[in-house]
Amino acid sequence: MLQNKLIGMGVALVTPFKTDGSVDFEALGKLVDFQIENGTNYLVVCGTTSEVPTLSQKEREDITHFVVERVAGKIPIVLGIGGYNTARIVQRVSTAHSLGVDAILSVVPYYSKPSQEGIYQHYKAIANATEMPIILYNVPSRTGANMSAQTTLRLANDFKNIAAVKEASGNFEQIIEIIKNKPQDFIVISGDDGTAFPLIKEGAVGVISVIANAFPKEFGQMVKLALNGDFNKAQEINNRFTEIIKLIFVDGSPSGIKSVLSELGMIEDVLRLPLVPASAETKEKIRNLVSSNEYQVSRN
Repeated sequence: MLQNKLIGMGVALVTPFKTDGSVDFEALGKLVDFQIENGTNYLVVCGTTSEVPTLSQKEREDITHFVVERVAGKIPIVLGIGGYNTARIVQRVSTAHSLGVDAILSVVPYYSKPSQEGIYQHYKAIANATEMPIILYNVPSRTGANMSAQTTLRLANDFKNIAAVKEASGNFEQIIEIIKNKPQDFIVISGDDGTAFPLIKEGAVGVISVIANAFPKEFGQMVKLALNGDFNKAQEINNRFTEIIKLIFVDGSPSGIKSVLSELGMIEDVLRLPLVPASAETKEKIRNLVSSNEYQVSRN
């Protein structure tokens, strides 16, 4: 069952770009290898952290094929397919099985602010278009629309292939309601690095992480300890990451994490408009944190 493979830490991969703005597949390959070598449980490709709205359809396909070939079945791959045009999403989802990915991550439709019934019907159409497992993604700070606990539970109960929700609402009352009332084989995944630890304590099965692009071994160890009930040790590690997690979102995402990866020599600090690199002030703070000993283990 796929849900068992999504326990732990997934990583929402960035898309490395060359200085000319083209996709840097060499850097992407090294980043994928780095994740596998350091114990990441699964990867998310073409999610929002990948700057997917700026990628052409061909680039999305090329990146997906590249990552699938590079991973070679070692860990599961989740493909992001989302938007506010339901018919277009359904069309893309219906052929996703041929890409070699294991599941679909689909964000709540953004900008249009659909009602709860609209959100339900959107995901119903997606679920009916494929037999692949679907992970709902609720992130109202970006989409402008919150998917309520009632809607999430309705979808979880009505469609067997709706397997999980990535919850990034920040509304603990809502998330705990989902955890308490969900079907047994439906799982809840934290959508924020900062809430991963407390949500795992409440029954979430892990996190889809941004910071783990750079520190998969350390952050993954925190997740593993928390899942095993060793909350004291997990808390110690989590505390180390509090400052840098806040910092990578000061100037937006993925500007911050790309600055971290650039400091580590893994990618160029290049983004596509309308996103721009982190400010000089933020970069200096990131540089100071990255150079500290506590963030060097996985680079050795």
